[in-house]
Amino acid sequence: MDINRNKISAVIITKNEEANIERCLTSISWVDEIVVVDSGSTDRTLEICKKYNCKIIETEWLGFGSTKKLAVDNATYDWIFSIDSDEEVTGILKSKIELILTDPKNNGYRIKRKSFYLERLIKHCGWNSDFPLRLFNKNFGNFNDKEVHESVVLNGDISKINEHMLHYTYPTIEVHLKKINRYSTIQAEEMYKLGKRYPIVLAVFFGLNKFANTYLFNLGILDGREGFILCSIASFGVYLKYAKLWKLNKN
Repeated sequence: MDINRNKISAVIITKNEEANIERCLTSISWVDEIVVVDSGSTDRTLEICKKYNCKIIETEWLGFGSTKKLAVDNATYDWIFSIDSDEEVTGILKSKIELILTDPKNNGYRIKRKSFYLERLIKHCGWNSDFPLRLFNKNFGNFNDKEVHESVVLNGDISKINEHMLHYTYPTIEVHLKKINRYSTIQAEEMYKLGKRYPIVLAVFFGLNKFANTYLFNLGILDGREGFILCSIASFGVYLKYAKLWKLNKN
C-alpha cells in the first residue's frame, strides 16, 4: 500500500558480513535509500550490497561511533534508520515505521529488539529490555564518537516503538569470545586514557557481579543452557576489561 510519508535512509556499517547482510537488506528493501559504510570486506559483502543498489562508501575502520556517524553524514534524507548487519526488520515494524513517518511526533524513536544467542531467542538476561535508539531525524542528532558502545545523541523528544526487530547475535561461542576479547581491549584502553585504576581483585568482583545481575537478578537462568553460557561469557568479558586495565597501569 502506497502512503504519503517522509523519505528515509537506512545506514549500515559492514566488514565481512556476507553471512548476514542479505537477510538484513531484504528486510529494509522498502526504504528510500540504503547507505553502507564498509571497512575492508574481503568476502562477498559488497557484491551482495550492489545487488540492492546500496550507496557504498569504503573507509578504514574509524571505530563504531565515528563509522556510523560517517554513514549518517552521507545519507540523502533527514530521517535515518540505523540497522546492524545481523539485524532484521519484521513486517510489523516496517508498517509501524512507515505510519510514524507520515506525521512524526518526535525527533527519535527507540525500537524494541529481540535477540537470539546460539540460535535461541533470549527472553531474559537483561536483553528483554533492549530498546536502542535507531530511528531519528539527523537534523537533531547523530552518533557520538565512541570506539565501542556508541549511541545516538539527540535533541528533542524520544518515544518507544514496541513493534520489534530481530537481532541474530552470536551463532557460535567462538564468535562471542572473539568479540569480547576485542571489546575488552578497546574498553581497557579507553579507561586507561581517562586515568582509571583498579586493583586486580576488583576485576574478579566486577565479573562475578555481572554474572549475578544477568543470570540471577535478570533471570538468565530461565534461558536454559544458552542463558548460562551467555551470562558466563559476558561476565568473563567484564573481568577481562578490568584485568587488561590493570595490566596497562602496571606497565
